[in-house]
Amino acid sequence: MKLINIGFGNMVNTNRIVTVVSPESAPAKRMVQEAKERGNLIDATHGRRTRAVIITDSDHIILTYLQAETLANRFNDEVLSEGDGGDE
Repeated sequence: MKLINIGFGNMVNTNRIVTVVSPESAPAKRMVQEAKERGNLIDATHGRRTRAVIITDSDHIILTYLQAETLANRFNDEVLSEGDGGDE
C-alpha cells in the first residue's frame, strides 16, 4: 500500500485514487454535493480553499487544499522512487 500526502499530515492510498479533478467544474461541484448528502465526503482542507477533488474507487470524495498538479507530481515522484529501489 502506497500513501500520498494530501496536506496537513493526511494520507490517501494511491491504489484507491481514480482521478483528481478541479473543484470549479459543474460536474465536480455536483459530485461533491451528492457525496456530502450520502456521507461520503472527506474534507481535508482544514478550512482552506478547496483546490482539488480526489475521487476514489469506493465512491468517497476527498477535498484538499493542494492543487491537482502538486498531487500529480507527488504521485509521479512516488512511482519513480518505486522503480529506483528494484534495480540493485
